[in-house]
Amino acid sequence: MSHVFQLIVFDLDGTLVDSRRDIADAANALLVSCGAQPIPEERIGRLVGDGAARLVARAFKASGVERPPDALERYLAFYDERLLNHTRPYDGIPAVLEALGRRAALAVLTNKPIASTRRILDGLDLARYFPEGAVFGGDGPFPRKPDPAALRHLMGSANANAESTLMVGDSAIDWRGPPRATGGRGGPLRRGCVWRGTDSASTASRPANWARTTGSSTRPASCSACNVLVWLALGTWM
Repeated sequence: MSHVFQLIVFDLDGTLVDSRRDIADAANALLVSCGAQPIPEERIGRLVGDGAARLVARAFKASGVERPPDALERYLAFYDERLLNHTRPYDGIPAVLEALGRRAALAVLTNKPIASTRRILDGLDLARYFPEGAVFGGDGPFPRKPDPAALRHLMGSANANAESTLMVGDSAIDWRGPPRATGGRGGPLRRGCVWRGTDSASTASRPANWARTTGSSTRPASCSACNVLVWLALGTWM
């Protein structure tokens, strides 16, 4: 059965763009400046999702080195220098956003600071797919995900209800926000969460009702955001 979405809300890192190397390079530059050993990029990737402050705290905990009071400010400065060194859209993302934008309102909801978010969207020519008022970061007027306030705001701005809204992300945080946004009313808000890789942390975070919620008959071991978005563009979920 087809389903028409009025609003599709995307996470940024790990969903629209591959930013892991730049984030890891900035985090490791901070750690090394504090006398710690660098952490493998893949491991830092698993620390991302709750915003820069949580990433910094987790990185120092993993390194075993005491975190200085100005660690967050120093990380943001390191990251600002590296923001677009290696960060790129996943293959096919611009074309998919072009297709989806003709069928629904598009928005970005990320826990990344809004200044970095806008620089990435601008630098990768993705900003044109999202109205300025439909991009929210973790330091904006609303609490970070999974708090539902920003998602509710986006739904209201698009005149969308729960059944006509889809949240697309790559982590359990993106999965937890939509049910809270509906408050148990107005039907199920669709969630399109995707996981890369087959490591235990990724597998453990996948919800048990993956197949029922996504409409997929199988629970894939590995799935790219590009594939999920292509399914959307082709109408498989719509």
